Amino acid sequence: MMEQVPGALGTSASLALRLGQTVFASASLLFMCLDVEFYSYTSFSYLVTVMGLVTPWSVSLALVDAYSVFIKCLPRQPRVLLIVIVVDWAFSFLSLAAACSTASVTSLLVNVGTSVCPSKLCSRYQLSAAMAFLSWFLSFASTLFNLWLLPSL
Repeated sequence: MMEQVPGALGTSASLALRLGQTVFASASLLFMCLDVEFYSYTSFSYLVTVMGLVTPWSVSLALVDAYSVFIKCLPRQPRVLLIVIVVDWAFSFLSLAAACSTASVTSLLVNVGTSVCPSKLCSRYQLSAAMAFLSWFLSFASTLFNLWLLPSL
């Protein structure tokens, strides 16, 4: 019997990580898309694109985790787990890049003044970047837990 790694695919901790990723990625999208002016900055469009990809990926893996938790059937195929790890790793780095670029552009806009970015708008951008960082953190944690499980298969 293989040891159960907390946070690995098919566990309740993984379900919590995936639900957290979904909530934070959706919140990041929501805060960014409340205003139409985000299209004028490339880093904001990049964040919307990446979070738009992370959200369905996290929802689909949350469904797999929910099925595994409630049916008590753990998916332990090495190839499937390897695909999940590679895609999680890629999305993790993409979301980190998007969060960093959004935070830096928002910081630049705040320092320039209210003529370029009103305070209400910039605070939305800052919240969006913060939610993207939280989504990245959960995604990276999930990747590491699954990577830890891979050699035991």
